[in-house]
Amino acid sequence: MANNHGNTPAAWTGVSVAMVGFVVGAVGLMLDPISLPIFYVGLALAVGSFFLFLVMAKMGLHEEKH
Repeated sequence: MANNHGNTPAAWTGVSVAMVGFVVGAVGLMLDPISLPIFYVGLALAVGSFFLFLVMAKMGLHEEKH
């Protein structure tokens, strides 16, 4: 089990960007008519948040400080 339980800058940033992506995608789907470009921007943000997390973790921002 992870020692840091996700309380790191990399985890918080990844989750925050993913949440923004989901909200943007949902707004794109709720518009009348449906706006697929806005939905795809949200989708790109949500997927990109994983890669952002990986980069930040490699930079050492996913380690607990003692």
